[in-house]
Parts: sequence; structure tokens; C-alpha cells
Amino acid sequence: MIISELFKPEFIKIGLEAEDKDEAFEELVDAFCQASRLTIREEMLDAIREREQKMSTGVHKGIAIPHGKTGAVDKVYGVLGISRQGIDYDALDGQPVYLLFMLLIPQTETESHLRILKRLAELLEDPQFFTDLAAQNTPFAASEVIRKYETILTTID
Repeated sequence: MIISELFKPEFIKIGLEAEDKDEAFEELVDAFCQASRLTIREEMLDAIREREQKMSTGVHKGIAIPHGKTGAVDKVYGVLGISRQGIDYDALDGQPVYLLFMLLIPQTETESHLRILKRLAELLEDPQFFTDLAAQNTPFAASEVIRKYETILTTID
């Protein structure tokens, strides 16, 4: 699974207004439902919140990867949110989160789910990826940053 194909411009929200993670979840899910025209808001929120109760998905400096499995989707979707002010996320390091890579996964997609998380982790190892992505002002530009870094990573593999 190519990460840049998951986080398409229509599923990228620049300038999140949320102050805490639950508000961020709602903002990202609402943006997804509007862009996809799918009316699965509550199912998505339930899946994301259920997973988050197990352990915070604020796992890297300034970055969270909220994700959840649900029967409401038939393929994996990605929604990226970029916050300028930072979100109180109860992250493992106690710091605010600026980038949220939300993943919505069908119940049956365990293997691809793990591959996507691994690929995201590889991208996030490069601190310049975070800096460049957080600085973008349009969904298209953010999508291009993901594509650029994924291409670099692929040539290294």
C-alpha cells in the first residue's frame, strides 16, 4: 500500500481547529465524511475511540496515528490533519500533536493495516519529513510532500 495514495488531497485538512484529541477525531471524521460522501460518522468515531482507549496513538514527537477497524468501510482510508497550534492529545511523550494520520480500516484488513503502520513509521523516522509536511498550506502541497518522501524511501529500500 502506497501511503501517498491513502492521504489524497481531498482527505487532508490543513489548519485543524481542535484543541484536544476528541475534537480532532470529530473534525477529521467530519472532513472525511464530507469529502467521501459516506454517512458513517458515528461508526468511524466509535472505531477510533475504541482503539484510543487501549493506548494513546500519540506515538512520536508531534505525531499521532489514530486508527480503528470498522465494518463501515470496505477499503483502507487515510485522513491527514495538520494543526498549527498543536493539540492536547495525551501523547506518550506528553507533548502536543501537530500531525494526525488517521486510518480507517475494514475489519478484515489486519495485514495491510500493519504494513501501513510500518511504512508510516519509516517515513516518520526522517525529522525533515515532519518539518516539511507541517509547513504546508494546501492539501495538494501536503500530498506532494508525502509522495516525495515516499519516493526517497522507496529508492533506499
